[in-house]
Amino acid sequence: KMSKQSKVEHIVAAGAGKRLDRYLCEQFPDLSRSRIQSMIKEGAVTIMGRPVKASYPVEPGDVIELCIPEAKPLTIAGEDIPLVILYEDKDIIVVDKPQGMVVHPAAGNYAGTLVNALLHHCGDLSGINGVIRPGIVHRIDKNTSGILVAAKNDAAHLGLSNQWKDHSIKRLYKALLHKEMSEPA
Repeated sequence: KMSKQSKVEHIVAAGAGKRLDRYLCEQFPDLSRSRIQSMIKEGAVTIMGRPVKASYPVEPGDVIELCIPEAKPLTIAGEDIPLVILYEDKDIIVVDKPQGMVVHPAAGNYAGTLVNALLHHCGDLSGINGVIRPGIVHRIDKNTSGILVAAKNDAAHLGLSNQWKDHSIKRLYKALLHKEMSEPA
């Protein structure tokens, strides 16, 4: 469905064999893969007038139509929640997320999240992951503590996302156990 705020793009595919979502990421580097996948799932992407799945293999000559919705205004309020900031510059912020804190608003957790705290501290974050997850490039579970990087602008977000995608960022996980582990079976 196209609203008055949507922008329609038409592409005649030149390449073949790539998944539709990956092909569109190459054509529209300003859109994240997750946003493209959501658009496909919502029927905002058609090929030859028919909705398709993200896994559709693109064929030469396919006419792809995208209805790109305009970004929605941010409705999440910043909250004065203490943050342990490990690094910050004009592009990114690195924080130590405590156990028990939800990263971004979701059903049952619309306040008290890391996003609420970041919005209060930074004033604005990247809009690439949409209204609910501004600035969030990766996440960790509520009951996991650890270091999290958030993007303050879209260029930083795209750069970090690409590094995550091509595995040029290294992550190190450490686990602490309070009990002795049993022998493997």
